[in-house]
Amino acid sequence: MVWGCITGQGMGRLHHIEGIMCGLNYIEILDKDYLSTLKDLKLRWTGKEGVIVQQDNDPKHTPKKADKWFSDHNIIPLKWPAKSPDLNPIEHLWQQLKAKLQQYDTPPTGVHELWERVAKEWTEIPPETCQKLIESMPRRIQAVLKAKGGHTKY
Repeated sequence: MVWGCITGQGMGRLHHIEGIMCGLNYIEILDKDYLSTLKDLKLRWTGKEGVIVQQDNDPKHTPKKADKWFSDHNIIPLKWPAKSPDLNPIEHLWQQLKAKLQQYDTPPTGVHELWERVAKEWTEIPPETCQKLIESMPRRIQAVLKAKGGHTKY
């Protein structure tokens, strides 16, 4: 399994997860990779505004410890209703990454080679791709509202 994040400034860190991720693993990833992403990209998240993070409603993302972690770090999780359409921009990025991986002439010889390919392709995604996906949020939300929660082109 892979965890990754994107920002309006570009690609964030990528984390290879051995086995199944649980709430405690999520906190560790936030500590190591999410905070490092904010620092790497020189994003300010201290002060009055904080940073808004969008995540899905997966139970491992919503334990009380995660809420406390976000609060302690002045990071605001975007409220996302249960059973809502998944409009997280990173989902489109995962599809693009999978398409890139399918362009290799040979399948990976194992999980280590697969991880190397994923990491290589991840770092080659230009910041503009992230920016376009994030900037498309208002259009995507408008489309969902127009479709009354039904299917959209997104």
